[in-house]
Amino acid sequence: MDQTAAPLDGVRVLDIATFVAAPFAAACLAEFGADVIKIEKPGVGDSLRQLGTESDVGDTYWWLNDARNKRCITLDLKHPRGAELFKRLVADSDVVMENFRPGTLERWGLGFETLREINPGLVMLRVSAYGQEGPKHHLPGFARIAQAYAGLSYLTGQPDTPPLIAGSTTLADYLSGLYGAYGVLLALRARDKSGRGQSIDIGLHDGIFRFLDELAAVYSKTGYVRERNGTETDSSVPHSHYPTGDGKWVAIACTNDKMYQRFVQVIGNPELADQERFGSRKKRVVAREVINRLVTEWTTSLPRDEVIARCCGGDVPCGPVNSIADIFEDEQFTIRDTLVRVKDDRVGELTVQGVVPKLSETPGKIKHLGVELGAHNREIYMDRFGLSEKELAALREEGVI
Repeated sequence: MDQTAAPLDGVRVLDIATFVAAPFAAACLAEFGADVIKIEKPGVGDSLRQLGTESDVGDTYWWLNDARNKRCITLDLKHPRGAELFKRLVADSDVVMENFRPGTLERWGLGFETLREINPGLVMLRVSAYGQEGPKHHLPGFARIAQAYAGLSYLTGQPDTPPLIAGSTTLADYLSGLYGAYGVLLALRARDKSGRGQSIDIGLHDGIFRFLDELAAVYSKTGYVRERNGTETDSSVPHSHYPTGDGKWVAIACTNDKMYQRFVQVIGNPELADQERFGSRKKRVVAREVINRLVTEWTTSLPRDEVIARCCGGDVPCGPVNSIADIFEDEQFTIRDTLVRVKDDRVGELTVQGVVPKLSETPGKIKHLGVELGAHNREIYMDRFGLSEKELAALREEGVI
């Protein structure tokens, strides 16, 4: 591995958020060298430690995976002494990440305007259900609510079924985290020029709505309301999931006429080659039901791997609909370090998702998985602040740490 310094070496981040969105942003930065200090409530910790499947060390696998590379301390931000210690951390940090309901930090005397007086270069990422402004800014919410509010759930499912969740109830969290990490990097870049920090405001629904392709533009111009369409794609056929002869599924995506022509050659069905009926994308959309029936007849006559081999051999985009068990057997994931085995002092070996993106000269790295509550209290409070053993014990006794 290249020994060049990590891209974010020297960047100090304070993660005072909980659950997924803002903490994921912090983890993304930590993978590329940022020094992330996770600040948790004394005796309780981040709720993510209890969310998901419990591991042998007590914390859930979700925590172990998502709190990677972070140093962890405990601190009660609502306690006057805790707020004082937090401000000392802020003074020589670059970034604070939070996801409290808007106004919470302000009530504690720790809002952005207060903190930037201590550190004018501070960048603060603020993730909340509906953002910092607007008539709904004060309302609670989680990713499931955001995905419904942004219109994704309305589009997910079969035409005759209720709206469904799109694979994961945390999609909006992780997407917000990505946008959050992106926003922090932009703000740090702007600070390089101006010397001033800024706040970054993300509502959980923002990123989901931005990802819904042409949905808003089409509605604004035509009034068309897209409805649930199962696994289909409104503008292309065949472009769906199809069953195979061995009880599995494949995804096939023919997005233009050339791909469709290659697909027809692959399956050798003369009916599908009828130019008058199926010769253009628009014609195929109209004939969706007929085409899908003929494609399904072909895919169900073969095992999944044979369908994929024939399609890919004919330069037709096709892939398996994988379960996590399938993914663990697919060398593409391991060769690219999309799946990586991490050796951790506390957990032993654990296979987790790898670092994204993959930089050629300064790649990211998983140094360790999520640590125990307060694992770095002594390191931060004594080594960085110079507190004595007696002072540390007093803070612990008062419930400050």
